[in-house]
Amino acid sequence: MCRNLSKYALLFLFLSLSGFIFLLRNIHTVENWNCHAMSAFYQLQTRIHSSLVSVNLPTYNQNLTFCTHLGQKPSPEDELEDHYLLDSIQWPGPPAHFAPPSLRQTSDPVHSLFTILPNKEKREWHIGDQLEALVQIHDFQGRPKRYGGDFLLARLHSPELGAGVTGTVVDHRNGIYSALFPLLWVGPAQVEVTLVHSSEAVAVLKHLREHRPDRVFFKSLFRLGFLSETTVCNMCLPSDQHPLCNYTDLYTGEPWYCYKPKMLSCDTRINHAKGGYLKHLLTNKEALLFQSGVNIKVQIHALGKDRIIVLPPEADNVEKESSSVKTESVQFTPSGYYFKDSWRPLGGVVMRHFNESAAITQCLRNKVINMYGDSTVRQWFEYFITSVPEMKEINLHSPKNVGPFMAVDTTHNILLKYRCHGPPIRFSTVLSSELRYVSNELDGLSGGPNTVVVLSIWAHFSTFPVEVYIRRLRHIRRALLRLLGRAPGTLVVIRSANLQALDQEVSLYNSDWYSLQLDTVLKAMFRGLDVLMVDAWEMSSAHHLPHALHPPQAIVQNMIDMLLSYVCPETKRSSK
Repeated sequence: MCRNLSKYALLFLFLSLSGFIFLLRNIHTVENWNCHAMSAFYQLQTRIHSSLVSVNLPTYNQNLTFCTHLGQKPSPEDELEDHYLLDSIQWPGPPAHFAPPSLRQTSDPVHSLFTILPNKEKREWHIGDQLEALVQIHDFQGRPKRYGGDFLLARLHSPELGAGVTGTVVDHRNGIYSALFPLLWVGPAQVEVTLVHSSEAVAVLKHLREHRPDRVFFKSLFRLGFLSETTVCNMCLPSDQHPLCNYTDLYTGEPWYCYKPKMLSCDTRINHAKGGYLKHLLTNKEALLFQSGVNIKVQIHALGKDRIIVLPPEADNVEKESSSVKTESVQFTPSGYYFKDSWRPLGGVVMRHFNESAAITQCLRNKVINMYGDSTVRQWFEYFITSVPEMKEINLHSPKNVGPFMAVDTTHNILLKYRCHGPPIRFSTVLSSELRYVSNELDGLSGGPNTVVVLSIWAHFSTFPVEVYIRRLRHIRRALLRLLGRAPGTLVVIRSANLQALDQEVSLYNSDWYSLQLDTVLKAMFRGLDVLMVDAWEMSSAHHLPHALHPPQAIVQNMIDMLLSYVCPETKRSSK
């Protein structure tokens, strides 16, 4: 009996040792099984969490304005500039305590009209004169409006001549507007007035900008090993709902936050992406103010004739050079105008045309061109790549339409680079390591006479209070002043905002009214500095082609010609 027990004990001991040795030899495989099982669980959990991101969004207190108080405290000088800039973009609207009217009482472009006023001094129109059209806004019942605030665009153009110029609109705050145009070419000129948004719609846009900065939201992916989580991010997030990860930039103080993942730390963030657009922002009554073909970008018809014939300058006003235009008597001087579909700047710069790739490469020889900003300047990068065969793009394995991108022309020693600006940026996915603020990038440039800096920063700031944009431009302006101080020969060119196609959805996030306000601030903040401007606003509004966020090729080519005219200005021949 004891012998049998000892045999069984020895057998049991042998099996136990064999199992233990097998386990030791295969423990990595067992761990992998466990990790794969846990990974599958967490991947399922992440998919479920990611699908709920658009649902579990923060709740904002609608009685408070967010974002404006974030970032570094402004100096007294900065606060003074803030007040000046905000005053310069103050927009009139319905009277205070005015109850929101029904659609029938709002601005109707069909019932509205404009009239070309007669020339005060003479019966004929000549180059150098100023044309005025009086616009009367009526509601849907045909009754004249008694207050201002409508967003109007005015253009004087000639399809026969390929000519066009932007007019300026003066709001008399009583439902009447003046559209002013300088007369800059000989021949036919036709007035065009467009209602972009009614004053009632603008009031809604103003409220959204100040109180719903969350209407475009962002997200970030956090990952550690096989664990991953996605959370909501933005420039300003209510801190009373979830713990926050603070990604405020150490150099500029630009704020950025994400909700902290439940199982991961804040330093495991690997990317940034646009999360989406909030829906159902309008009441049924407000939605009627944003109807395509009804009250969004609809032309206003003329009462009487809508065109005139412009004659050459009168004898006593003829300039010595027939190619120049006298604009001293014009109260409003635009940055330029189109003639024969070619942009003609009025700021003293001679516009050159770079129709051949050889002309472009000759201009950019030995240059380093650094482009920073949104997709509207990335479009310029793409233009150079497609228009100049010698320019070869280097594959940096960057995400499509995101970057960073780089191209070189080794024959002519040209280096072309593009990088998007820091958050807020509504691109698909940007690696966290590639999120750079423009001011920090500028501080890293050596600069010099062979360095060109091109900036376009506006399209992604339309959903935030204007103070946020002012703060960002102020950091960039300071960095530019430092760059120009250490390398005075550096050429800096800024591309302004442009008009785009609008419907109800786009209007709530990227309305031309938002862009106009930002454009006004941009031009004011860089006025008087040693920087040059490509006025994309006027170049898109004066042209006959439809508005688009990324303008058509014909407009972009004129913009590039303007840029290159700055890089390679026409040299005046010295007279012997």
